[in-house]
Amino acid sequence: MNLRKLRSEYMLSRQEKVILKSLGELDGESTPSEIAKISELPEVAVMRTLLYLSSKNLVKVEEKDVYHLILTNEGKNSLDNGLIEKIFIRGIHNRIPLNQIGISEEEKNIAIGMSKKNGWINIEKLNNSLSFSLTDKGKRALNENTPEEIALENISEGKEISNDIVNTLIKRKLVEKKLDILRKVYLTDLGKDEISKGIEIIDEISELTPDILKSENWKNINFKKFDIYADVNVLYPSRKHFVNQAIEYIRKIWLEMGFKEMSGPIIDTSFWVFDALFQPQDHPARDMQDTFFIDSPRFGGIDPELSKKISAMHEHGGDINSNGWGYNWDKKISEEYVLRTHTTSLSVRTLSTLKPDDLPAKFFSVGKVFRNEKLDWKHLFEFYQTDGIVVDEDANFKHLLGYLKRFLNKMGHSKIRFRPAYFPYTEPSIEVDIYNKNKGEWVELLGAGIFRPEVVVPLLGKDVPVLAWGPGFGRLIMEYYGLTDIRQKYTNDIDMMKKLPIWIKG
Repeated sequence: MNLRKLRSEYMLSRQEKVILKSLGELDGESTPSEIAKISELPEVAVMRTLLYLSSKNLVKVEEKDVYHLILTNEGKNSLDNGLIEKIFIRGIHNRIPLNQIGISEEEKNIAIGMSKKNGWINIEKLNNSLSFSLTDKGKRALNENTPEEIALENISEGKEISNDIVNTLIKRKLVEKKLDILRKVYLTDLGKDEISKGIEIIDEISELTPDILKSENWKNINFKKFDIYADVNVLYPSRKHFVNQAIEYIRKIWLEMGFKEMSGPIIDTSFWVFDALFQPQDHPARDMQDTFFIDSPRFGGIDPELSKKISAMHEHGGDINSNGWGYNWDKKISEEYVLRTHTTSLSVRTLSTLKPDDLPAKFFSVGKVFRNEKLDWKHLFEFYQTDGIVVDEDANFKHLLGYLKRFLNKMGHSKIRFRPAYFPYTEPSIEVDIYNKNKGEWVELLGAGIFRPEVVVPLLGKDVPVLAWGPGFGRLIMEYYGLTDIRQKYTNDIDMMKKLPIWIKG
């Protein structure tokens, strides 16, 4: 049996039957507006129902784009009062001063140009001012309609005009084209067959009410049948940008794990971005290749007491069992403003504010960082990081691995690799990789470790274990969204963003 026939026979709504029957009465060929009149349905309801009938191959709807001309406000004004060049030459003829003829300064310049082009005026320069007089052609034009005026009149009466004059009127913004879609509806062979069998139109309901249930009238009522095979329009609800969805989810993970959020400046001194992290001033990370330096203002202030402690730690290791870096620390370099290269600057800022009574403490941040990187599928010069620190006398390396594993699992990653690494400010240190299925390779994600005493003691006043990490999470979300290039996050491809899934992990 023909599935289409089966569906059309048993799955037609009352409204579909009414429109099919109306189209049959119109000899199987009509327009939506004619069908609306004979069926006594709103035209918008007719159009919607015709789409359903078309999807069931019972009708065919043909569309044709038709353009027609309408007068703009300038065009209507020109039709009522005359074109500006006509107003201009009437003013000259009637010896009306130019500033009183009723057109703006901009329109006056256009009118002069048009009148000169048409050969209507003579222009003379007298005493550093222009003098205008009408030519014989200009005098005749006072009593004649120009082609543009005739065209405006014809457009207002719905008459056709030549294409040459249309382009002129559009260029002068006197008319504009309006698009209309003409629709023609035809019964298909399947639709004609449906009508030939006879269409019975009966009342239907689409929902049950308490009264219908109480009275048991539902036993004698016809219910509307729903076509589960019917095409459904894809709806794209409004949503936040997918990166912001991930940011909110990351924030939720840390908050649920008992962390407090920390924040701070994007533009910061090298003191907080590098020096407080026991990063030597000749470290390659400070080179122009990696860091964006600020021209104005070039330098910022730093706390003198804290800078003494940091200086001592860099030069000779301060009062702890350390040799420092063994060089002369330069306060001026430390005062240079930079775009922060990591949100770890927030971690050391937070450490410097803690008191013994605040411990133990756990903090996280989510923020944008900047590095002078070469762009490729996994590198950006502007990206987000989520830093974290745990300050606790009893914290150890196993706790660090546990926090990281828990976070990455929550982000949907189970294939994780920890590798030994070196950073100037942590010991021991590790790097963490995740496996990218789309690329078929391990991708470096974050650095982590336990802050060295050279970092903690000057800021906190004593040596306490501080677990620290700082992943850039752009690579974290690529697999979930099916992105093959990290730059896709910022292309703002509306079609792509509409089709991406809502961020749901856990």
